[in-house]
Amino acid sequence: MIENTIAYIILSITALIFILPLVYTVSSSLKYQQDIFDGKFIPNPIIDPWWYNFFGRTEMGLKKLNYDGAFFAGWNRTGLPPFAQYYINSIFVSSVITLIQLFTCSLAAYAFARLKWPGRDKIFLAYLGTMMVPGQVTMIPVFILFKNLGIIDTYWALILPASFSAYGTFMLRQYFMSIPAALEEAAYIDGATKWQILWTIIVPLSKTALATLAIFVFLFAWNDFMWPMIVINSDRLKTLPIGLQAFQSSYGAQWHLIMAASLIVLVPVIVIFIAGQKYITKGIMMTGLK
Repeated sequence: MIENTIAYIILSITALIFILPLVYTVSSSLKYQQDIFDGKFIPNPIIDPWWYNFFGRTEMGLKKLNYDGAFFAGWNRTGLPPFAQYYINSIFVSSVITLIQLFTCSLAAYAFARLKWPGRDKIFLAYLGTMMVPGQVTMIPVFILFKNLGIIDTYWALILPASFSAYGTFMLRQYFMSIPAALEEAAYIDGATKWQILWTIIVPLSKTALATLAIFVFLFAWNDFMWPMIVINSDRLKTLPIGLQAFQSSYGAQWHLIMAASLIVLVPVIVIFIAGQKYITKGIMMTGLK
C-alpha cells in the first residue's frame, strides 16, 4: 500500500512537471503583451476578448489592442493568411503521407508475415536494421537525389521520403502474424487470390493496428521540422513547424503571439492523441511492442 502511494506521488509530480510548460503557454496566450512576465500562471486580467491573440484583427479597433492575432499576423489582406496556408499544407502533407504509408506498410507487412519466399526473414531483418540508421545520415544523399530529379521545393519532396517505414512494416507484420491462418486457408478454398485475402480479410481484421499506425504517422508528419526546412523554400509550401519558426523570427519579442501561435499548432495534435489514445494502447499491446 505504501509503495503504491509513493509511486502515485512520484508519477503525479512527474506529470505536473511535464504539464507545466503547456499551462504556461496557455496562460501567456491569454495575456496582454505588457503582462507576459508578471509571473502569474492564471492571467489577471485576461485579454478581452480572450481569443484576440489567436484570431483578432486590427480592424476590430479594440481598446489597448493595435496588432493582429497570431492567425492573421503578417497578412496583407489579400489571399489566405500565412497561418491558414501553413495549416492547409500540413493537413494535406500529413494526410497523404499517412494514407500512402498505410498502403505500403500493409503490402510489405503481408509479404513478410504471410507469404513464403526465399530469404524472407533475412531481408526482413535487413529492412528492420535500417531503423538503426539516423535520419541525419540519409538527409544529404536524399536531398541530392531529389535535386537531380528536380523535385526540391515541391510537395513530392515532403511526401516521398516518409511514404515507406520499417517501423510501420514491423508493427503491422506483428499484428498480421497473430491472425489465424485458418481464415486464409478458407479463403483459398473459396478461390480468393492473395490480393483479395489481404484487402478483404487481413486489413479489415487489423483496424486497431492500422489506426494506431495512422496516428503515429500523422503526428510525426505534422511535427516534422528538419526535412521540410531543408527542401522547402517557398512560403506557399511551408508546413506549420516551419511557419512557426518563421513566425518566431518575425515576432520574437511578442511572446503573447508566439504562445498563441504555438497553441494553434498544438491543438490538433492534442485532439488526435486524446481521440486515438485507446487505439494506441490496444495497438501496442496486440503487436507485442514494449
